[in-house]
Amino acid sequence: MEKQQLAFLKSLVETPGVSGYEQAVQQVVRQYAESFCDTMTTDLHGNLILCKNPDAPVRVMLAGHADQIGLIVSHINDDGFIYTQTVGGWDPQQLIGQRMTIWSETGPVDGVIARKPIHLLDDAERKKVVKTKDLWIDIGANSKEDAAMIQIGDQVTFALGFQELINGRANSPAMDNRTGVWVVVEALRRCAEAGIECGLYAVATVQEEIGLRGAKTAAHAVAPHIGIAVDVTHATDCPTIDKHQNGDIRLGGGPVIVRGPNINPEVNARLKGIAKSNDIPVQHKALGRAAFNDSNALQVTRDGVAAGILAIPNRYMHSAVETIELSDLDHAATLLAKFIQSVTDQSDFVPTV
Repeated sequence: MEKQQLAFLKSLVETPGVSGYEQAVQQVVRQYAESFCDTMTTDLHGNLILCKNPDAPVRVMLAGHADQIGLIVSHINDDGFIYTQTVGGWDPQQLIGQRMTIWSETGPVDGVIARKPIHLLDDAERKKVVKTKDLWIDIGANSKEDAAMIQIGDQVTFALGFQELINGRANSPAMDNRTGVWVVVEALRRCAEAGIECGLYAVATVQEEIGLRGAKTAAHAVAPHIGIAVDVTHATDCPTIDKHQNGDIRLGGGPVIVRGPNINPEVNARLKGIAKSNDIPVQHKALGRAAFNDSNALQVTRDGVAAGILAIPNRYMHSAVETIELSDLDHAATLLAKFIQSVTDQSDFVPTV
């Protein structure tokens, strides 16, 4: 990954954007992409829609959701401790012992989430699974007045930060799904350089983590013929994960082409064929239901869309240390760019026998 593109990824994951609070992330995308797209619009929902060739008769939409799981402030008690509600799918155990950031109007406020030390837990408490409602954020306050800079509804995230590992790997909160945003924007940049016949819409969608909401509204407006969601998928190359049901998905093995009822078979076949003819490493995954990502909304928009999923292997999803390999992102952008360059006015994605 080149220096400028790596800096873009770091900016994405180090910017807060809990579902419904994605504006700062969208500004990062705007600043990066304004030089290579023809149009750039933000809808009432907050989706950022980048377009190349807006007048082309055939439209392709790439969706990468800009939001991340997080918390929002729901109560501040008299001692200045902060209570929250979850936004998106949380395992409460992931929160214990974490450094957190509350994003107030006056700036970030650091805090921690913990529980009683093990020395003070009785036998029953040691066996109990902690519930989110029983956790609080400690910002160091002595009173409610000390926390006056914080408002009800402020977004809260893990302490953000990109950490590089060996073998071209990295971890950070919000790899789900700023990696997808990076891929769709980078695919558009590469298509802008190479030239394309179709109309390409790269969309940083909002509120995926609470019900695919942004993809529904953006896809209705774009009315794409072809729609590909780029999201993370579970890497299974670490202990305790069952490969029999989740597949053999490895960091560094390339992006994952998903196959199943949510996927248009012609899109799937073309992605596989382009990967093979261009020596792009890919992996394959089966999905026997409608996906829990933006491809679900894309597929059933208007009269139906030829939908696909290209996924980035991710270890430890919905945690503070989501781990990816940079080469998988780069290969995903290359594959999507080649796919889009292959789409013409004559392309037919109607399923055939």
